[in-house]
This record gives sequence, structure tokens and C-alpha cells, in this order.
Amino acid sequence: MANYSIRDLERLTGIKAHTIRIWEKRYGLIDPERTSTNIRAYCDSDLKKLLNVSILNKNGYKISKIARFSPVEIADNINRLAEQSADSESLIDNLAIAMIDLNESKFERILSRAIIQLGFEDTVIKILNPFLVRVGIMWQTGSINPSQEHFVSNLLRQKMLVAIDSQIGDNLPHAKTFFLFLPEGEMHELNLLFASYLIRKRGHKVIYLGQNVPVGDLVEVERICHSDYLLTSFITSMTDCDIQNYLQNLAEKFSEKTIYITGEQALSLKDDFPDNAKHIDSPEALISEINSIS
Repeated sequence: MANYSIRDLERLTGIKAHTIRIWEKRYGLIDPERTSTNIRAYCDSDLKKLLNVSILNKNGYKISKIARFSPVEIADNINRLAEQSADSESLIDNLAIAMIDLNESKFERILSRAIIQLGFEDTVIKILNPFLVRVGIMWQTGSINPSQEHFVSNLLRQKMLVAIDSQIGDNLPHAKTFFLFLPEGEMHELNLLFASYLIRKRGHKVIYLGQNVPVGDLVEVERICHSDYLLTSFITSMTDCDIQNYLQNLAEKFSEKTIYITGEQALSLKDDFPDNAKHIDSPEALISEINSIS
């Protein structure tokens, strides 16, 4: 069980700390523990309840009414909204609750409905990317454990693979070839899988090499299959210095290629990239790059 400060809850739920205090005092929505110095300390059940309250409040329920709901009534109203609401914040909150509960059927139901309403591409950009930012915050604050993070990653990976399979078909007459890979030690491939989907959807070829690929292996693949572009991602595995050394080596080995770099870990280094490397900071930026290729 994790312990949270009121600022943690503010970051995780989007509810201002001042508002949380008012709801505690006026409506008794939650009753936090207190430290020896009278600092509020919240638990997992407090986080989950506030996420539920946030969803109901965003969908027109008054706090005074929510405060009178029993746990069963809260759950019933949340489940009903999960079937109806197209609001992105509510969908993200519901996905977070399904993750906390390891509720696969609920997670799948919410995600499938979003895909039907928005399409796969917009669901990833508008719903899943903000949701994964939320997951990152929850990971940093100890709100979720490895099993919950793996639960989400595996479900989303399955969705990505199905979407990619649906794009296998005719390429553009002058289609370019992209090598997609992660550096040695890097295992977080959801960004890479979505990039594969976006590139294939727009008629180009992808050689997907996946996780933990040594530079020497890339050179061998290049000898077999010519590439036009390389795309990789840095999420967790390297220090800034290691990234710079890695990119310099990669740029020298593939000096005639454009190398696209994604991932938050490389964002602060983008001004120091080799001349043939370019940081892509969002799916929309990648789409723009792909569309500009002649």
C-alpha cells in the first residue's frame, strides 16, 4: 500500500489540493491519516475514491450528492458513465481505475469503445498518451507496482500489434524503408510500435527490429536490407552522456541516413544531437515528418 501527500493526489487526480481539503472538511469524502506533525497521509483507497469522485463531478454530479452515495452507488454510477462518456479525462480516469484494480475486462471495454468512437490513431494520441503520462506519475509516486504497469503495457502492446497487422498491404510506389529499434538495455517499446503503425499506415516500409538491439546488429541488417531512415526511442535505460555517445556512434555508422529520436529521456539533449539526427517530440510531429517525405 502506497502513501501519498495531498500534492501527490493533486497530480494524480487533477483535483486542486485546496478543493480536496474542502471536500474532506465539508463533506467527509475521505478521512486521511495524520503524521506525528499533523501532515495528511493518504492511501490507495483514498486515491481510488478521489478518481471516482473526479469522474462523477466532471460529468455533472454535485459533490453534495456524491458524498451521500454508498460505495455500491458510486461504483454503479461510474460503470454507467464508463459505457456512455466520450470525455477524454473521464476515459483516462476510468483506465487508471481499471489498472489499479487489474480489471482487464473493464480496461478492454473502455479502450475498445474509445477506438470505435475516435479510431485507433486518435485514441492513442488523445487518450493513451495522456494516460501513459499519468501512469508515469503514478509509478514515480509509488501508486502502482510493477505488476500493474506490466498489466497495462501488455494489454496496450496487444492492441498495437493488432492495429499494425491491419496495415499490412500495398506500399506507396516510391515507399521509403524505416528501421525501427531500441538501444541495448531499452525495453519500453509502445512508442516504437505506434511509430510502426503510423509509418505503415502512410504507405512506407518498416523493418521492425524491436528491443535491445546492438549497433553492430543494425550494421549487419543494413548490409542485407537498405534503409532510408532509422527511428529509435530513449525512455529509461541510459544516462545523458551514454545517449550522446550512442548517438554519435550511430550517426557515424549511418552517416547518410536521417535518424529520428523519440522518447522523453532524449528531449533535453536535442540541441546536441549529431547533424543527421532529429528529435520527434510527439506523434503529430512524426506524422508531419512522414507526410513530408517524397
